[in-house]
Amino acid sequence: MFFELIRLQFLKTARSTSFAKSLLTGIFVGFVILLLLSYVFLAGLFLGRIIEQLAEGQDPLTVLNSYLVFFFLTEFMYRYFIQKLPVVELESLLHLPIGKNKIIHMLLVRSFISPINLIALLLFLPFGVQVIFPEFGLMSLLGWIGSILLTSWTLHWFMLWFKQRFEDSIWGLAGVFAVLLASAGSSYFGWYNLGELMKPVFDFAILHPVSVMGMLLLAALSYWLCFGYYLDHAYLEDLSEEEDVRFVGKSIGLLSRFGLAGELANLEWKLIIRHKRSRTFLTLSAFFLLYGLIFYTNPAYGVAGEISPIYIFVGIFITGIFMIQYGQLFLGWNSGNFDFFLNKKSGVEALIQGKYLLFFGISGLCFLASVPYVYFGWHILLIHVATYLFNVGILVHVIIYLALWKPKPFDLNKGAMFNYEGVGAAQWLMVLPLMGLPYLVYLPFSLLINDYAGLLALGICGVVGILAFKPLSRINVNRVYNNKYEISSSFRQEL
Repeated sequence: MFFELIRLQFLKTARSTSFAKSLLTGIFVGFVILLLLSYVFLAGLFLGRIIEQLAEGQDPLTVLNSYLVFFFLTEFMYRYFIQKLPVVELESLLHLPIGKNKIIHMLLVRSFISPINLIALLLFLPFGVQVIFPEFGLMSLLGWIGSILLTSWTLHWFMLWFKQRFEDSIWGLAGVFAVLLASAGSSYFGWYNLGELMKPVFDFAILHPVSVMGMLLLAALSYWLCFGYYLDHAYLEDLSEEEDVRFVGKSIGLLSRFGLAGELANLEWKLIIRHKRSRTFLTLSAFFLLYGLIFYTNPAYGVAGEISPIYIFVGIFITGIFMIQYGQLFLGWNSGNFDFFLNKKSGVEALIQGKYLLFFGISGLCFLASVPYVYFGWHILLIHVATYLFNVGILVHVIIYLALWKPKPFDLNKGAMFNYEGVGAAQWLMVLPLMGLPYLVYLPFSLLINDYAGLLALGICGVVGILAFKPLSRINVNRVYNNKYEISSSFRQEL
């Protein structure tokens, strides 16, 4: 029965009207995944030398064991955002005369076939062969790498349960960030070192390889936790009921002051909160506010107190991340009801202006949330001011203009990670103006005068764009009107 279910899933994919497109997308994504996994394997080959450079005079194995817990915390984070849930297929299988336990076993086992589950093996096996095998032997190597792999796979099953249980709750996201902040903050302030607390577990696995059986038991328990939860909730009523998302029906009162455009902006906000893909972009926008910590604290990217050119990109990214992610699929979010706006007086114009209002508002919130970066210097705050003005004055129009080039429909309820529905050539080419335009303005003034003159030029361009909002936005409104039948026809295509 297990292989029969696999065969049915294959036939469903092969008979789909979008099979050719899905196949081409799969080949491209597979190539990217192979490339990324090859980088992980290369990092594993040089992991020992990297540790020797970073911790001179210390045993690489001891250092690695004391920091492995931070690898698993990072894995917890990227699994939360990338790992897909297998429950989507349940609706098409539950009506068949097949036991639910067989269906769920099949889905859970199939979900395990993922490149994410190879990362730990590719990263740490070369290190183990180079360091552990010559000194401790084959059994110790198997015990050590086995404990790492089983810990990683335990996270796989645990994350399937965690996302299904907490993904649509604010407490789930709060828990993810709390784990990261508590572990990083405790080590930074010297309260306790989480790595040192977990280090004996991996040391013990080297000396006593049989201890891997305990990790195997833990992985089995996490599997049965996941299996039991899915079995208890595998009913069509549970799968079809509306998601209970906090704030799902709430409006932003301030937007109602902008007439029909404000009402449609409120409608767009409800769309963002209600649907999985748009909600993921909103969540990632909050997460990437921490992006500056990678660059502003690293001397490799600039001298303290001075403005490095790369900081311009960081400022654009932090203050405009939601606008960039959400705006690249500008009309695709409304592909299911675009005809409604076409048949409404001033509907298309109000829809586009409502999206502008939402972009300005959320970008403004991102800017305000980034103000604490002034801790690293007043020049960082000036960078964020200039890049924010440039985002809402210039780049927002460029993003929307490119996004209106042959927009495509997509399913709002699918996740954002590795989902290329609605993505076309324009979305791939959009990175060029995003990277190039700010530097075309900044660099001439920075090189000829100084860095602050470059920031001033960015800010002035942004202010001019804000003052010229009506004629600039009219370009995109007219573009939609001129291509409205082509866009509407495209949105009626079957996914």
